[in-house]
Amino acid sequence: MTVATYKNTQLLIDNQWCDAASGKTLPVVNPATGLEIGRVAFAGIPDLDRALASATKGFAIWRNTPAVERSNIMRKAAVLMRERAAEIGVLMTQEQGKPLAEAKAEAMMSAEVIEWCAEEGRRVYGRLVPPRAMNVSAQVHKEPVGIVAAFTPWNFPINQVVRKLSAALATGCAIIVKAPEETPASPAALIQAFVDAGVPPGVISLVYGSPAEISGYLIPHPLVRKITFTGSTPVGKQLAAMAGLHMKRATMELGGHAPVIVAADADIALALKTAGSMKFRNAGQVCISPTRFLVHNSIKAEFAKGMVAIAEKLKVADGMTDGTQMGPLANFRRVTAMEQLTADARAKGATIATGGERIGTSGNFFAPTVITDLPMNVDLLNNEPFGPMAAIQGFDELEDAIAQANRLPFGLAGYAFTSSLKNAHMLSKQLEVGMLWINQGGMAWAEMPFGGIKDSGYGSEGGTEILDAYVNTKAVSIVCV
Repeated sequence: MTVATYKNTQLLIDNQWCDAASGKTLPVVNPATGLEIGRVAFAGIPDLDRALASATKGFAIWRNTPAVERSNIMRKAAVLMRERAAEIGVLMTQEQGKPLAEAKAEAMMSAEVIEWCAEEGRRVYGRLVPPRAMNVSAQVHKEPVGIVAAFTPWNFPINQVVRKLSAALATGCAIIVKAPEETPASPAALIQAFVDAGVPPGVISLVYGSPAEISGYLIPHPLVRKITFTGSTPVGKQLAAMAGLHMKRATMELGGHAPVIVAADADIALALKTAGSMKFRNAGQVCISPTRFLVHNSIKAEFAKGMVAIAEKLKVADGMTDGTQMGPLANFRRVTAMEQLTADARAKGATIATGGERIGTSGNFFAPTVITDLPMNVDLLNNEPFGPMAAIQGFDELEDAIAQANRLPFGLAGYAFTSSLKNAHMLSKQLEVGMLWINQGGMAWAEMPFGGIKDSGYGSEGGTEILDAYVNTKAVSIVCV
């Protein structure tokens, strides 16, 4: 497939692909070339009103569809995603930039999330409670919360939609997805799989447009009962405040600044191979990307040398090029951010061990970067880089590394490498994160919880907990007369 196969993306309302009422569109740009490859429809308030009206009708149907039937339809969508993964991966690489192999893997992994939620949806159990009188029936019902408004980012155009979409559908909710304007075609392909699988009209709507206008209209709207957002902490706090003002349930998966603690007894080769590949996956544009490498001083020099070697050997190129290991950043804003972080670190005395520069003049390529000897006041140690940048610090005592890891308000993901069970136990108890991987990379398997604490948000988008925020609990007591 070639760039010419990329098509314009429309809105989905009432299971029909359509232009915005105004006819307005936005350009979609290939981050590897900087060239426009298509257009995406730009929804306005009239389009949102149509989506809400359609969702109201769809919810009335879907909530009364038996769980086993909902599950069967979802499983058909999973089959379609596996069949179409290669084609969808091409779309994603063109609009987002990640290597084609990563894009295909994201499309394939979406099927596992769909299947997990489809099966969990068959087990949203209520219960019978022993009554206080023999002529009373005491029951607990679990019911869908209603219409969901979902807001998703550009770094994982399918993965971040499918978790919200699958949880909503599994519990009988309708959902309006506001997907990213920069990467519209791949989430549209995901939702097309659900339409082709037989999801009734109105159950899923897909819109693009002004994030502020759409969130400002949907979140307070009385028909919307649940908000779910993945993105930056500052924006998440604004949306959570708006949801709270209107008593809307919310799930927030926000920013992180993941520490990697490499103990003195760690397998250095394993730590380098694992953390190195995790660091530069999707050009570091991953909410759980390892960013702060806290390495015991006895092995810090060896570890830093190894990270530099990994960074310098990476093939950085267009994601459609064979053998590419790291593609471009998704937009030029990220290039500017990387340049600013590098300049700040250099100005404050840090050592740029490798990288720190834009590659070429076309596209959004930035060299994999390793920075050492950082003073505590550098921006890189205090703000999420969201790019291919690794900061390496030393420590002497494990307790000091844990304190450093917990210093920031973020609490999404963490990593550690140690051969000591005692150390592993201490780390699992004391690190303030929602997810911790020890002696392994971060894999967001569908059966495991996915979410953070502190300023990294609340709620889970994985495991058995994924459906919790999409159901209401109703206590029912009946006197039999």
